[in-house]
Amino acid sequence: MLAKDAIKELKKRSNKSQATLAQRFFKTAKGEYGFGDIFIGVRVPVIRQIARKYQLLSLTEIEKLTSSKLHEVRLCGLVIITMQYKRAKGEVAQKRLFDFYLKQIKKGRVNNWDLVDVTAPIMGGYLIPRSDSMQLLKKLARSKDLWQRRSAILFTFAYIRSKELKPTITIVKMLINDKHDLIQKASGWALREVGKKNISLLTGFLKDNSQKMGRTSLRYAIERLPKAERKKWLNLK
Repeated sequence: MLAKDAIKELKKRSNKSQATLAQRFFKTAKGEYGFGDIFIGVRVPVIRQIARKYQLLSLTEIEKLTSSKLHEVRLCGLVIITMQYKRAKGEVAQKRLFDFYLKQIKKGRVNNWDLVDVTAPIMGGYLIPRSDSMQLLKKLARSKDLWQRRSAILFTFAYIRSKELKPTITIVKMLINDKHDLIQKASGWALREVGKKNISLLTGFLKDNSQKMGRTSLRYAIERLPKAERKKWLNLK
């Protein structure tokens, strides 16, 4: 199996009108967060289908996908990493895949919100049992790079699934003053998921921090609360 064959299949399934819509939706114009990204118009279900077909690619071949200038090709490579991670057995295999994935983040290849959101919550599972995980999450949260900061939040979704909620609270607190819309949305989303597991933890966080939070983050965090309670928190802003 070769990366070039996967790329050929992705290009065969491309659609110009879909690509034009994606370019706008993912904010690729000058000055926007996705500036310079190139779409060819392949829908996510199709990308996943092709990723399954090529899920046995070597990391060398996968990197040919993740280093592509084409968004859907990078997404395909990243999805393959998650597929391999789910099937990996043993510490050595999992570490190899996680380290490879982290390298893609640091090289700026996981560089739009869908690329982060589809993959980081899965790959974050590697961090849960490790004592130095919070050190990595905090380092990512302090990064000047938008996508590293968003990755820090999305990694903690793996903790939330395991009912370990403190890492999410820690990272959200670190990013509470972040003005970027995509960080505010991710932070609020993460808090909302925390609330599904422990409503008192969410309300306690809001009591201490709601006035410091951006309005976007707050709206996302309280989205599932009763209407009267949502109104109360918004009126405190």
